Formats: sequence, structure tokens, C-alpha cells
Amino acid sequence: MPSSQRKTNPPVASLTLANLPPPNTERWVARRKAEVVAAVQAGLITLDDALARYKLTLEEFTGWQRALYRHGLRGLQITQLQICKMTDRRRRRSKAPRWRNSHA
Repeated sequence: MPSSQRKTNPPVASLTLANLPPPNTERWVARRKAEVVAAVQAGLITLDDALARYKLTLEEFTGWQRALYRHGLRGLQITQLQICKMTDRRRRRSKAPRWRNSHA
């Protein structure tokens, strides 16, 4: 497996309920967020169970999911996530039509 793949997603085959982050996790590093997202996507734990177990909101979880999908593991790092959001906003602005003041 190329090293770039190992850095972006946790190996789904090695995920078990026993090695998921503990329910009382307070410090959410990118790797732990990715493990929870991968566990839900693999069907190891339901979305409702993950939200209740980790006291997450749906918006928070879907934000993790979106960041992981768009930017990989680095997207889950809070400072990197903020940079990604700014980049996304800039892209949207640059694609928006600009009205010109032209005279016929």
C-alpha cells in the first residue's frame, strides 16, 4: 500500500469496537475523527450510536466526513480545516458571475 493512502484513511479492516476512541474522548485529533467516520461508513457502529457515544452533533460528524472526503486526514486538523474552508470560499467567489459595467 502506498504511504499516501496510509496517511489519509485508517485501515478499515483493523477497526473494531475495542480499538475505537473511548466514549469519554475530549481531545479529538485527526486520526480519532477519521476512525469514527470510517467505523460508521464500514457499518461497525451506526451513525446514531456514534453521535450518542461521542456526544457529537450531526453537523459536527458530517463536517468531519466532508473534510475527510475533500481533504483527507489533513482536512480533519482544525487549523488545516479552517484553511480549507477559506480556500473553498475563495473558489466559490471566483466562480461567481461578475457583472461588468459595460455600455452598448
